Amino acid sequence: MAPAARPMSVSAVPKSRRKPKPVEYNILFTATLCLLAAGAVMVYSASSARTLLEGQGDGTVYLVKYLGFGAVGLVVMQLLARGGLELLPRVTPALLGFSFVLLVAVKIPGIGIEVNGARRWLGVGPVQFQPSELMKLALVLYAAGLLATTPGRLKTVKGVTGPLLLVAAAAMALIATQPDLGTSLVIAFTLGALLLVAGIPLGLIGKIAAIGVVLVMLFILIEPYRAARLTAFINPWAHADSIGFQSVQGQIALGSGGFFGVGLGESVQKVFYLPEAHTDFILAVIGEELGIAGVCGLLFLYGLIGYAGLRTAKTAATRYAQLLAAGLTALIMCQALLNIFAVLGIAPLTGVPLPFISSGSSSLLVLLATMGLLLNIAARSTSHLVALPGEPAGRREDAQGSGGAESVDRSGRDGRPRRSGAGGGRAAEGGGR
Repeated sequence: MAPAARPMSVSAVPKSRRKPKPVEYNILFTATLCLLAAGAVMVYSASSARTLLEGQGDGTVYLVKYLGFGAVGLVVMQLLARGGLELLPRVTPALLGFSFVLLVAVKIPGIGIEVNGARRWLGVGPVQFQPSELMKLALVLYAAGLLATTPGRLKTVKGVTGPLLLVAAAAMALIATQPDLGTSLVIAFTLGALLLVAGIPLGLIGKIAAIGVVLVMLFILIEPYRAARLTAFINPWAHADSIGFQSVQGQIALGSGGFFGVGLGESVQKVFYLPEAHTDFILAVIGEELGIAGVCGLLFLYGLIGYAGLRTAKTAATRYAQLLAAGLTALIMCQALLNIFAVLGIAPLTGVPLPFISSGSSSLLVLLATMGLLLNIAARSTSHLVALPGEPAGRREDAQGSGGAESVDRSGRDGRPRRSGAGGGRAAEGGGR
């Protein structure tokens, strides 16, 4: 009798027989690449003319910087998308602590870099990093793990305040005093969305939101320039020559584009009038050069990320993976919406860059890392179990199908189903992990 064939490992399965990536993975990956391509074009368009006039090289300074950090970010995204999600809960506390250390280091004279009155960066020369960007991701990882492992404890104000809100409040206070109120708001909206997805009672979320609004208003009213910015948001045209100048110029740029825009590279506002055209207000340049059609195309790509991200959260294998996918999606979408609303005049100016589009090395790297984790969950959501110690296992789904290698491994060596029993049950459970 011929010897029985040994089960084929997953790595030995021919590429032609491997299960293709889920549609959510393909949507997320394609939308990200499209946004990066659009970002490279628009960063060059928004910055080249002004840098030439100011004598900063040949006009490709910001494009080269965007492409360099984008390339590094893509490598990070691919590495995070390939595996290792099981190790994430173990490194989250260290990442959170490291982020706090960096936020404190920013405030130390001689270490933190001050630009235009704000002390937000660490680094040397042109290589600078903004620790608040890393803190955004660290808080999402921390909140997802906490909500997954202790869902019953977080049904009361005391239960939420201790483990989660105090940590988040400390981080947002350090960021807001840099000052960087925009990033603090992104964190607040992201965590609010994550609490909602986790099933925290709406009444409790409403109480937390009310307290947050009061604290934000007090923080704004303490500094005269923040109060002036809020007044300018209400009626920017009344302050068009001072605090409302940027908002007015952005609205003029958007209005000048019409439906199809004045043409790529033909913006007038970006050269002579619009400050920060290649960063915070790059959407205004898109609206002027590509018109409503260009803006709608951009919104469509963000909509794809939101749809695929929420679908990924819905089909994830465990509660931790579900909450993490929801939090990562909320982080990207909240930052995008806050920037879009500010440029459109629907929200006050906050200095938040447009995800994957604006020129900003720290934001680009962290957002691509965020997308890498989201892609990881999308690819593994129905085939691997990513559970935390003490977390209910949730549903187990076999992504290989009835004919896949994993199914073969779970059967007997002679191809027949393994008998149920104590030993078989333990073997099957061990294989799922």
